[in-house]
Amino acid sequence: MKQSFIRFWLFAALFALPLAGCAFAGANSAPSFPAYSASPLIEPSSRAKGTSSDSPEALKEELVIPAKEGNPLVYMTAEIRPEGLERANTALHLQIAEDHGFADIAPVDILDAAGEMALPVKGGAHLTENRVGAGLADYDFCIVLSHFKGQSTGGYSGVIRNASIGFASVPGKCLIHTAGADDASWRGGEAAAFLESTAEAAKSIADYFDHGENIVYIHVLNHLSVDCDCRSHPAEPDMHDIGILASADPVALEQASVDLVFSAPDRETLSRRIKEGEGLHSLEYGEQIGLGSRSYRLVSLDEKEGSS
Repeated sequence: MKQSFIRFWLFAALFALPLAGCAFAGANSAPSFPAYSASPLIEPSSRAKGTSSDSPEALKEELVIPAKEGNPLVYMTAEIRPEGLERANTALHLQIAEDHGFADIAPVDILDAAGEMALPVKGGAHLTENRVGAGLADYDFCIVLSHFKGQSTGGYSGVIRNASIGFASVPGKCLIHTAGADDASWRGGEAAAFLESTAEAAKSIADYFDHGENIVYIHVLNHLSVDCDCRSHPAEPDMHDIGILASADPVALEQASVDLVFSAPDRETLSRRIKEGEGLHSLEYGEQIGLGSRSYRLVSLDEKEGSS
């Protein structure tokens, strides 16, 4: 079975510049700068400013020094439930990004501001296409930076969900949530089918970026709450921070992240949430459809630096 390498930074090496620069090469011509896929942790939220998780606490300046030179671009897409929320349209979404300090880190690009485009989904059981923001066509390299955390649906969320839901237009988000049944509502989908649909959509993104050759995935395993950052008041974490992991294989990255949580001495709450949500199903299915491999080798950069 193919084995993937997982690069692992402990928080002692959180601000190491190689993390910021490890995957910024690859843009061939303007305006094709690397796309920067932002998870809810670093995405402007619809919560009131001043809540416990309304700022980009994991996106430290040291990780995005190239942004000051125009690379990379932080992107967000429209909110799945636009009615009545502050991210109801592009102008409001950009204002929230500015209010919460994200625009000070890097340029912000709302990918579906000019509409959507369809990516083919190959080998899926639910989706035949993945509808994403049309602005994706401007990019030829992608870094998917995600906060790994618990989630009420599916047990946890990380790069696979971020690469699927994160790139999708509003109709695309609805299709993923309902496993292809409805492009106007996100409600009513069955949990296992939803997890499978996220893997299918994430694979279409990987395929779009030259079958995974021009996309890199990063997990930040800190502030490990059982709740998603999208909640107004997520539960406070009851386990320690773990570190930062990176890989070109999203399935291997998520498997390694889950394994680190399961092996932590204070794992009980989050590991229970992952198991109850059948979170491993997305990894099993992702491997089945060719998104990646669950086999990996964890390489600690802290140990390498210490031995040099």
